[in-house]
Amino acid sequence: MPMECIDAHHHLWRYSPEDYPWMSDKMEVLRHDYLLPELDAVTTAAGVTGTVVVQAQQTLAETEWLLSLAKDSQRIRGVVGWAPLVEPKIEACLEEIAKHPKLKGLRHILQDEADDRYMLRDDFNRGIACLQQFDLRYDLLVFERHLLQTIEFVDRHPQQIFILDHIAKPLIREQAMEPWRSNLRELARRENVYCKLSGMTTEADWSSWSEQQLWPYMETVLSAFGAERLMFGSDWPVLNLASDYTAWIELVRRAIAKLSPDEQEQIMAKTAIEAYGL
Repeated sequence: MPMECIDAHHHLWRYSPEDYPWMSDKMEVLRHDYLLPELDAVTTAAGVTGTVVVQAQQTLAETEWLLSLAKDSQRIRGVVGWAPLVEPKIEACLEEIAKHPKLKGLRHILQDEADDRYMLRDDFNRGIACLQQFDLRYDLLVFERHLLQTIEFVDRHPQQIFILDHIAKPLIREQAMEPWRSNLRELARRENVYCKLSGMTTEADWSSWSEQQLWPYMETVLSAFGAERLMFGSDWPVLNLASDYTAWIELVRRAIAKLSPDEQEQIMAKTAIEAYGL
């Protein structure tokens, strides 16, 4: 097992129904506080030495809160926050929050926008065009149905680093490979796009998924991006809907076990360090 192991995608929250309305009755396991003590417990048990915490609310208040937690945590190496990218004064906002050295990127919950082409809005793209000057990456949270417009979007910003969350959420529950596979391979041709091995069990049937169902998706991503642009992520605690931390990291390690030791270390640590500048 490599000395360094980075979880490139997890969340933290203080639960309240008002702040997290998307947590339905079927998600009772998520309706609790998940804070640094819980994070330290699961990551220590799994041999994870550093993490990237990712926004779960679209508020600057949450971004500031995550940055305050990261400031006092050796384990949290980076924060992917949220900022109002469509606002005319976005530069001033970015200048303020980018003063925090652990802010590494931003994310907008594109998958929940009513407009599937939201990412192609002029005001949103103007905000994205500001990220480079503050050395910020952008996390892509989309469903597989968004991949064609994601390719168009990425092509507008060839110098911007993009990181695809949860392998673009293919229809694993339905065992559908196309058009996800073809579109993902096309997106992966852009060398400024990285990808997280995360969020797969929650796209399968939560109670009856199997490793065999996940292998074709794993293999597609491995061949499309290669170890140099793939990174491990847990999506904890959302992961708890369908699995648990140790089970998921062990599954990923089995999936990449046939790769060389250097490639395994790349996926489990180095890609995240390089892509996010940890």
